[in-house]
Amino acid sequence: MTADAASIRQGLTLIRCVLAALLFIHGAARLGAGGVVPFGQFLDAQGFPFGAGIAWFITVFELSATLLLAWGRWVAPLALVFAVIYACGIWLVHAQEGWFVVGLGRNGMEYSVLILACLLGLAWACRPRRSAIPH
Repeated sequence: MTADAASIRQGLTLIRCVLAALLFIHGAARLGAGGVVPFGQFLDAQGFPFGAGIAWFITVFELSATLLLAWGRWVAPLALVFAVIYACGIWLVHAQEGWFVVGLGRNGMEYSVLILACLLGLAWACRPRRSAIPH
């Protein structure tokens, strides 16, 4: 059984919109809880230059780029930037906590790996295609 093009588009739209909502909430929660400054301090402590600037960039990106993502604009490049951000989160925070977020562990990487896989799949599905007709 094969899916028709409309079903594929609908499935990708669902994934894209849910990802946009989750990532928006992530940035909004950080901003609302006053977590941008501590995030910047954490990045400084990890050796990143301009930790505060990176923290603000990521937060503003989560709040603004998610709206474009939900709208279906610049999906592939936005998803790739988010993938880099979440891969760094796995590397800096979650990997050393193990696999599980709850249950058999705490603050692990399973959720972030799922988000990363969805972002990469979305970027792949929405990548620009070259025309089959030579110019």
